[in-house]
Amino acid sequence: MKFIHYLERIVGVDIYPLLSLIIFGSFFLVVLVWLYNTDKTYFEEVSRIPLSENELEQ
Repeated sequence: MKFIHYLERIVGVDIYPLLSLIIFGSFFLVVLVWLYNTDKTYFEEVSRIPLSENELEQ
């Protein structure tokens, strides 16, 4: 038997693809809103972290 036959036997399986699309779309929308509303200096500051010379050398 193919995998699709197992899925057809499960009651209510048609809601899972729709639910996963809604979750993905919501997460993507939240990230876009956060990126748009975040101060641009925050990104500049965070981008310099790996190159910071202020850290103590071991």
